[in-house]
Amino acid sequence: MKLVHTSDWQIGKTFNFVDDEALGALQAERLNVIGRIGALARQEGASHVLVAGDVYEHETPSERTLCQPMERMRQFGDICWHLVPGNHDAHTPQGVWTRLLRDNAVPGNVRLHLEPSPVALDDARQAWLLPAVLQRRHTLSDLTAYMDDAPTPEGALRIGVAHGSVTGFGNGDEAQNNPIAIDRATRAGLAYLALGDWHGFNQIDARTVYSGTPEVDRFGTGGAGGGECVVVALDGPTAPPRLSRHKTGRFTWRKFENVVLGSSADIEALESRVRAMAPERPDTILAWLEVSGMLGVEDLALYESLIERRLRSALTCLRLSGAPGLAAGADDLDMLGPAGPVREAASALLAQADAGGAEATVAREALQRLFLLWGDVQRTAP
Repeated sequence: MKLVHTSDWQIGKTFNFVDDEALGALQAERLNVIGRIGALARQEGASHVLVAGDVYEHETPSERTLCQPMERMRQFGDICWHLVPGNHDAHTPQGVWTRLLRDNAVPGNVRLHLEPSPVALDDARQAWLLPAVLQRRHTLSDLTAYMDDAPTPEGALRIGVAHGSVTGFGNGDEAQNNPIAIDRATRAGLAYLALGDWHGFNQIDARTVYSGTPEVDRFGTGGAGGGECVVVALDGPTAPPRLSRHKTGRFTWRKFENVVLGSSADIEALESRVRAMAPERPDTILAWLEVSGMLGVEDLALYESLIERRLRSALTCLRLSGAPGLAAGADDLDMLGPAGPVREAASALLAQADAGGAEATVAREALQRLFLLWGDVQRTAP
């Protein structure tokens, strides 16, 4: 038997650091990835997709947001999609699952698992799904505990699906919300335990796995986790599952920490590093740059041109923390001409910046803007 394991779609997720255009693209791709998951299932010959919680980001999405993932799954009528509630979309009395059932919005090939009891996956009743069901955002009880004694036919495949935090796995907190015993698969005789909540792939043991979110949704210094699904091949109730990881995400996220710029070569190298993440599709890149350093007048203008303008226009999102400072001296004033009000203002600001004190930083920032504005005027003058 083959199945696809995914989780944490979080349809309707918002990102407050991007503009409206980028937000629309990110939200749309969280829906489009459902099609890629369905195509992967067909390609791999998997007739079931397990979605281990957090299909939705919020408990009260709009009507359109509520129905959109259902319609994407409806397009793959030959695949059965199994959904369980997560902490973002717990099964509350007026929550998303109640609304979907009330509005008759669930396609025939989508199964909502809202009760903690075994469900047969095939007509021969040789494969059974054991879902854990969150009925509130947080609980201190292990909702997978019932799986230990849940009855299934002798020799059947037992497959668990849950959303929560495995205890004792490097987190040092045995009282975290939505706990899951680290040895649940062994205790309950599970061939596989499909988990959600962790947004990157994480294999706890041979049978216990977090799939991660199918579209990356956060920055990381080494490339954020997620952007993939897991195809699981089960040869029998006691045979170890065979796992293969498949990229499904479109966007690439990366945080660049402690970027120190001191020359034009540093600036050009930074642009090249960012573009190298997806050379053919820079529009799929989200980059967060933590920038510092000191640049001369011409190099500062180059930074504004290559990074703040050109690179920002090429990417889906360019997030900047910090900025290079201006390393200007008396010789740089000659760029402003031998005399005149602009040079006089620049001379006064430079003197104030060199004098130090509480206003030095403001003076240097003002001088930086003055040089950049002057450069813009000179470049656009007829």
